[in-house]
Amino acid sequence: MRRLHGRLRGWAAVVACALVAAACAGVPQGGSGAGVQADDAELPVGLGRLTEREFSLRVRQGALEVRLTPLAENVIRLAAPDTYQRLSALVRRYRPQAQERIPDGARLFLVSMFSRSPDVTFEPEDVHLFSRGTRYDPVLILPLTPEWGLQRLQQEETQSAVYAFGPGIDLEVDLVLDYRGARDTSWDRILSVLRAERARVRARGGD
Repeated sequence: MRRLHGRLRGWAAVVACALVAAACAGVPQGGSGAGVQADDAELPVGLGRLTEREFSLRVRQGALEVRLTPLAENVIRLAAPDTYQRLSALVRRYRPQAQERIPDGARLFLVSMFSRSPDVTFEPEDVHLFSRGTRYDPVLILPLTPEWGLQRLQQEETQSAVYAFGPGIDLEVDLVLDYRGARDTSWDRILSVLRAERARVRARGGD
């Protein structure tokens, strides 16, 4: 029970940061958000039902868990409404900074570090992605939680940041999360979940 409460406190901090970010950006919580492509706009907002865990990759290295969530619009529109609002707030807040560094198309991801033991360190730059056999390193890391820069976690603590990667990552094909050699290669399974939910949302949107 203590562990569960710790997790909830950690993720609650991320939720709070997202809401504050949206307020600072002066953008309403709902709506499509910046950077929506034509195929994204075909998906109705508010009809998804997926939890964040259902479209996130995770790796563990000892007591450390690294969790990565795509912030692509055509993925997060499949999330439950409260989750969509929280994640889209992050996109609206941080996409402009990412676009300044990556003008030809930044790919944004939410990365969270969670510790199962006290005094666990992490290396933000050691998060890498693989897509179509190409390795992608983070171009920009934008902290969400205030102690991210300490790179150290206490037991049941979560620290989070928005990562920006360069163009070329194809979420419709494959995605591998790598942290110091530990990899999650389960994107094929997640992709099946996303496609099924996308079909359901489009069907409901046409009612």
